[in-house]
Amino acid sequence: MNGSIVYELERPENTGLKRSVKVLEKAKSCLDPVFHVSWADLIAVAGAQAVAVCGGPAISVELGRLDSSLPDPEGQLPEETLNAIALKEIFQRKGFSAQEMIVLSGAHTLGSKGFGEPTVFDNSYYKTLLRRPWLESEENMGAMIGLPSDRVLVEDSECKKWLEIYANNQETFFKDFSAAYLKLINLGARWKVTDL
Repeated sequence: MNGSIVYELERPENTGLKRSVKVLEKAKSCLDPVFHVSWADLIAVAGAQAVAVCGGPAISVELGRLDSSLPDPEGQLPEETLNAIALKEIFQRKGFSAQEMIVLSGAHTLGSKGFGEPTVFDNSYYKTLLRRPWLESEENMGAMIGLPSDRVLVEDSECKKWLEIYANNQETFFKDFSAAYLKLINLGARWKVTDL
């Protein structure tokens, strides 16, 4: 979490983020004259706030991240065509367990991928995946639900175990999501040094 996304908006994996960054840019221009906020902090807080506003858990975000002045190297995000084993390996290299990968994937419940109400943060992502609607649909409408990287999670026994836990217990999902989100936004962050 270093704010480098503002330099990476033309990358294919960031398609659709320009509008969100534009909204944050407006907020940043209002905040900066009063209290300078880094892009890294703004993005971390905005993500937590979006989850809370949409009915998810309140996540308290520590401030003080420093921004990068360069884009991150390409290829840092997993491709949507990977299988579950490859996804787990990528997350593991970044210090995340399969459980943390699955709980963070639950953020896909927001938006227009077909996992429930697009502005409601809940455990419908897990319930929908376990139903496998992409296999049922006669008109192939189910094929529009989620990404291929979401659908492969149901085929992996370790992932499926966590999908079932979160589908059956939203409170556990919220608790685990909060912890994994904080780990994600603090991963690799550089921090301001403050004088005491």
